[in-house]
Amino acid sequence: MRIALSWLREHVDLPAELTADELEAALVGLGIEVDSIVDLRATVTGPLVVGRVLTVEELTGFKKPIRFCTVDVGRANGTGEPQQIVCGATNFAPGDLVVVILPGGVLPGGFEIGARKTYGHLSAGMITSARELGLGDDHAGIVVLPPDTAEAPGADARPVVGLDDVVVEVEITPDRGYAMSVRGIARELALALDAPFRDPALVSAPGATDTPAYPVDVRDPVGCDRFAARAVRGVDPAAATPAYMVRRLTQAGIRTISLPVDITNYLMLELGQPMHAFDLERLRGPLVVRRATAGEKLTTLDGVARTLDVEDMVICDDTGPISLAAVMGGETSEVHPGTVDVLFEAAHWDPVMVGRTARRHKLFSEAAKRWERGVDPALPLVALQRAVQLMTAHGGGTVGDDILDFDAVRPRVPVDMAVDLPTRRVGVVYEPARVVALLEAVGCTVTVDGQRCSAVPPSWRPDLTDPADLVEEVVRLDGYDKVPGRLPLAPAGRGLTDAQRRRRSVARALAETGHVEVLSYPFVGSEALDALGVPDDDPRRGLVRLANPLSDEEPYLRTTLLPPLLATLRRNVGRGARDLALYEVGVVFRARAGAGAPPAMGVDDRPSESVFAAADAVVPEQPWHVAVVLAGEAEPTGWWGGGRPASWADAVQAARTVLDTAGIPDERVTVRSAAMAPWHPGRCAEIAVDGVVVGWAGELHPAALSALDLPKRTAAVELDLDAVPAAPVTPAPRVSGFPPALIDVALVVGDAVPAADVQRAIVDGAGDLLESVRLFDVYASDQLGAGRKSLAYKLTFRAPDRTLTVEEAVAARDAAVAEAANRFGAVLRGA
Repeated sequence: MRIALSWLREHVDLPAELTADELEAALVGLGIEVDSIVDLRATVTGPLVVGRVLTVEELTGFKKPIRFCTVDVGRANGTGEPQQIVCGATNFAPGDLVVVILPGGVLPGGFEIGARKTYGHLSAGMITSARELGLGDDHAGIVVLPPDTAEAPGADARPVVGLDDVVVEVEITPDRGYAMSVRGIARELALALDAPFRDPALVSAPGATDTPAYPVDVRDPVGCDRFAARAVRGVDPAAATPAYMVRRLTQAGIRTISLPVDITNYLMLELGQPMHAFDLERLRGPLVVRRATAGEKLTTLDGVARTLDVEDMVICDDTGPISLAAVMGGETSEVHPGTVDVLFEAAHWDPVMVGRTARRHKLFSEAAKRWERGVDPALPLVALQRAVQLMTAHGGGTVGDDILDFDAVRPRVPVDMAVDLPTRRVGVVYEPARVVALLEAVGCTVTVDGQRCSAVPPSWRPDLTDPADLVEEVVRLDGYDKVPGRLPLAPAGRGLTDAQRRRRSVARALAETGHVEVLSYPFVGSEALDALGVPDDDPRRGLVRLANPLSDEEPYLRTTLLPPLLATLRRNVGRGARDLALYEVGVVFRARAGAGAPPAMGVDDRPSESVFAAADAVVPEQPWHVAVVLAGEAEPTGWWGGGRPASWADAVQAARTVLDTAGIPDERVTVRSAAMAPWHPGRCAEIAVDGVVVGWAGELHPAALSALDLPKRTAAVELDLDAVPAAPVTPAPRVSGFPPALIDVALVVGDAVPAADVQRAIVDGAGDLLESVRLFDVYASDQLGAGRKSLAYKLTFRAPDRTLTVEEAVAARDAAVAEAANRFGAVLRGA
């Protein structure tokens, strides 16, 4: 937010010699971030003068409008003759007062102005726009000064447009909505500099009358707990906005539109109360303030047709919605150049509703920014009184005697606090009298009873709800710099837990085998599960909704790592990456059945164990998962030959890598065919440890790949790390120094028999002499017969205390083959 220092001085007696550094230090000390302090006098150098347009000649034959103008700049050009200037703007006419920079001047950004021939004419200088002067973003036309501008042509234009001022730009945190106004910043500076403060809201404002200014029905007093309105009839539609108002709005970066609209924007900046001006003649029937119905339409002032949500608040007349409440008005009731009867509206809206509406429609108006941070509910009548006064003073008209004021605002709840709480929390001694004085300086009404005090926060501070908030105010006003900085002593650590070590080992093992770790936001939408083909009755559909989601498109916490991980894969593929192997280790969230709302916890004392237990019963379960996604080539193609595309087998191998790193020996792992969304039903493997399923791996379903716009044959694996049993504590293995006996066997079995089951039969049959077994070939042909396949294994036999004889190794092999034959009818290939 940008504010002119001269505007602040109207409400707080700042020292005349106050420097920019002192001003910044005062604001920062109050916890207000200062983006910049700009002395506008230094932004434009050289002759910048008021000019009166004498003649305008339209030049033809060019792709855009070009005008050759003569401008009276008095004696500023040294001759007194009219200045010849070529200009591309069309929003001015002969007789208008404009701002001219003459040759030798320099605009912001180092843009030097000279005299040159262009479009067939000599142009000596420039008629400037607000953006060229650094006063705002408006570049649609040049700055046209109000007709009542007193300065004669040739006079310095800096005081006229506000370039003799200092502009302060501050960044307001979400809890300090009251500071998004001249009133709020001036009050803060008065506290910091111990200077007198004149509250612009302390004006006499009449209350509601028996007959309202306009009939209004507020149907949702939660979303709108106050709605006030006053009418001004017979205004001059051609009345110009006064120069001081134009200057201050421009300095704040707000474009001037018309007198009624400019007044609402001006008061929003001055008081912090957003307002709206309706054209009374365009309203049809009484106004209704309600929630929108699903699918309802409204075209807002920016020309965008919007589909409304049931959570949005709207103002309606007999024609339907005419305003997206607290965010932006509608086209059908806006003030236009012919408006003569104006209805000013000032209300108080629910901040949560406004914030969600603004994000849903991506419409972050200046009004919405203030509403979602909190606005003083005591301001509507004051703002209306100021609005009708400004309207009649500069636009004429008659103020109606009838005033509407629907008021359902709840009184502020007192906050009780021990007087010594700031001392105990911060470690700095604050005397009780000092605590009370600082809270009263904030605006609280404080009552002291022994060692406790009760503070009723002022209406403009909706953020003060707990004792901790009052403690923060005491520390802030007394000075953050008075709080000593002492680092606490770090207690002796206990090191990583077994689960933490296992997760780190798994992540390291995947990285060492060529995978790249990513960290994703844990937010998803139900559409992501739809794209993956997850059934409606799947436990992964039990989503936990966030109370205040960052995005309405992703309002839930993930129940699987795959949606955000696959979104990362798609983003990288879209940016030209072809061969990808990504993994993530993170938590998923499982809603607890029948979980209600958590109990309210105060900050005065430590909650009881029963309260903790009740809160824990609501918190969703958060098991750790690991997921891997693969696309493109697992082994690259090059001059050495063709590569190998990543497949379901690589996903299964990634699962084996994880389990092996977790300390689960291969003989405890079972890999068998399964069906589970989003995997391809014919290329999906179920991963089990000791018979308990811990995850799935394989190639993703083509429908899911098409819905997510992912490459064909993309593979993935996801394992529940918390479901993987802890690795047993085993003694160090004995390493035999005797040579191994290496024997290969090829067994012919039915093609439906899992290779892992055959391998387990070999292990069980071979006995203790078998050191390792590895599948190295799968073969099928017509010679084997239909429905048959050959599985080839490498067997390694070794004894710890002797060299095996041929007979011992062959006997162990035969026993392994016999067990496979007994279980699956396996036959030695070639036998």
